[in-house]
Amino acid sequence: MIRKHSATLHGHRTSFSLEDPFWLELKTIAAARAMPIAQLIVEIDDVRGADSNLSSALRVYVLDWIKSNTERSAAGDM
Repeated sequence: MIRKHSATLHGHRTSFSLEDPFWLELKTIAAARAMPIAQLIVEIDDVRGADSNLSSALRVYVLDWIKSNTERSAAGDM
């Protein structure tokens, strides 16, 4: 299910839509990095391309995070 979420980015309120699994994974990533989820969202927003919307940038970040951690785990098994 896609849900609307809100965040304040550099003093401006914005909203974005994310499927529940992406939202839960973002919360897990924020916890793993010992940071508030709002700070993680700001960080992702700051580096996203001008042609990318925030929802897409958040999904790509989650995918990249999962892929990089999977690759690290696989490399550790060798």
